[in-house]
Parts: sequence; structure tokens; C-alpha cells
Amino acid sequence: MTDRTDLETFPNHHIDRDYIVTLTTDEFTCVCPKTGQPDFAAITIEYIPDEKIIESKSLKLYFWSFRNEGIFHEHVANMILDDLVEALEPRWCRVIADFGIRGGISISVDAEYTMNGNRDGGN
Repeated sequence: MTDRTDLETFPNHHIDRDYIVTLTTDEFTCVCPKTGQPDFAAITIEYIPDEKIIESKSLKLYFWSFRNEGIFHEHVANMILDDLVEALEPRWCRVIADFGIRGGISISVDAEYTMNGNRDGGN
């Protein structure tokens, strides 16, 4: 299992500009902590980098570390966001975890971070 602290980054050479980096996968898996059944999700990460950019292979290995872990959908989306914010210190970051239907119900979790702590689009 990969240590979740192993998210690697590299320097942002365009720190003077705001731009959005989007990473997606439809191969995220974890395990339901109640039933032990596998859960499958599409994960989308969007962020505005500050000084660092995420290295994609380390992100893939990070995602694999959840494969056999029992974790609720809401918690995993927020955990991914927290770990990315810790590694990247971005200007803004959003994680969308869109889990497959189970028992007739689908769950999508949208977790967001801004440098000032406010959600964009908030009231």
C-alpha cells in the first residue's frame, strides 16, 4: 500500500497566472465499510496551482492506496481534498467523487477549498 503522504509535486513555472488543472479517472475503487462490497467512482480534481503542480503517477498510486480500504463516500472525497491541499497549497481546489449506483441510489460528493476558506459560489 502506498503511503498517502507520497503525493509528489513539481514547480509551477507560470505562478503569475491563474489557470485550472483538471485531472480525471473513472478507475477509483474503495470498499463500503458497512457491507465490504467494492465501490467504484469517477474522480475529478480541478485546481488553480500556486507554487506546485501534482505529479500524475504519484496521484495514480495515491488513488490505488484506497483500493482495499473501507471508507464512506463523503469521507473519501474530503480526505482526497485535504491531502491535495496539504501537498499542493493551491489557490483553489475542488474534488468531485461520483460513485456508481448501489441499491438504487447514486452518491456524488463535491468538496472545495479556497485559500481564504470561502466556497466559490457561496451565498
